[in-house]
Amino acid sequence: MSENPRPLGVAVIGYSFMGKAHSNAWRNVGAFYPDTPPVVQQVLVGRDPAAVKAAADRYGWAESATDWADVVGRDDIDIVDICAPGHLHADIALAALAAGKHVLVEKPLANSVAESEAMVAAAATATGRSMIGFNYRRVPALALARQVIAEGRIGTVRQVRAAYLQDWLSNATAPMTWRLRREQAGSGALGDLGSHVVDQLHHLLGEQVVCARGHLQTFVTERVGDAGREPVTVDDAAWATLETASGVVASVEVSRMATGRKNRMSLEIYGSEGALTFDLERLNELGIDDGTGLRRVLVTEESHPYLAAWWPPGHTLGWDHTFTSQAADLLTAISNDVAPSPSFADGLAVQRVLAAIEASDARAGTCVDV
Repeated sequence: MSENPRPLGVAVIGYSFMGKAHSNAWRNVGAFYPDTPPVVQQVLVGRDPAAVKAAADRYGWAESATDWADVVGRDDIDIVDICAPGHLHADIALAALAAGKHVLVEKPLANSVAESEAMVAAAATATGRSMIGFNYRRVPALALARQVIAEGRIGTVRQVRAAYLQDWLSNATAPMTWRLRREQAGSGALGDLGSHVVDQLHHLLGEQVVCARGHLQTFVTERVGDAGREPVTVDDAAWATLETASGVVASVEVSRMATGRKNRMSLEIYGSEGALTFDLERLNELGIDDGTGLRRVLVTEESHPYLAAWWPPGHTLGWDHTFTSQAADLLTAISNDVAPSPSFADGLAVQRVLAAIEASDARAGTCVDV
């Protein structure tokens, strides 16, 4: 990296939940990762002029805007960070890449395999770098789990139990939202939560799913929106059995109707010589059995992945830190002129698994090749 590089102008598209998380990351990345290129929080984009202006002022953006198409081609924008609903991902990303920008897209990559394929093709010839935002790759405990598996410390992985459970839709009177409309969200719990689980399987195991059996369920088929009662056109929960080329079998359950579960992604990975366990609600801990019995490891040492940028040993990290580390990884890749990870191709691989699960559900649970 050259000395005193020109600050990179950032635009975040979307100011709600994910826009807030990403804004926090861009505000803090230089403080905790001082060796990354400097950034300017240039513009926050959203449809409601008053609401996005208030969010921009609160989160530290220089300005706000309401039309992403006017923003992505601006000369003072170098990075376009897409936190909008899924049906907008492809259009925004393709426009930004065509304008020569670096692009970060929240998961899932898009609402369909075809859109994802178009994004991968555009990224392959673009001058800007591109990355998908699977932030849980930056949880130090999960990064350590990947190392443990790669080092062979639990032997040959045989089976995985994975679940991502939330309860924010468990009340049948919860209102309608864009996340429950297929034309905007693409899918329900499967895409929202299942994409994280599938990416973790690919990332931790170092191989991809090749076959999927699945079942989807919508428990509450109508909810009240601004215009009255609307049909829910996505799944509330999904179940799948996934197989990799090497023969690993993974059982997966995702739900936004799991009463009492707030944000629990749990993983149990069983190998021939040991096992790993993880719970997102205790994200600083990794359970490791590498032949001496299952023990709890507090992943807060400076030697652990991502920890050198943060606090002294024993001082735990939170969910928000993963986004700051994610921004740092993207900036480092841009600075070093290398491909960031995870790539759009990684996002496409996940999208293909999700599509296979849906296809299996439509075929009464038969195994569908990915």
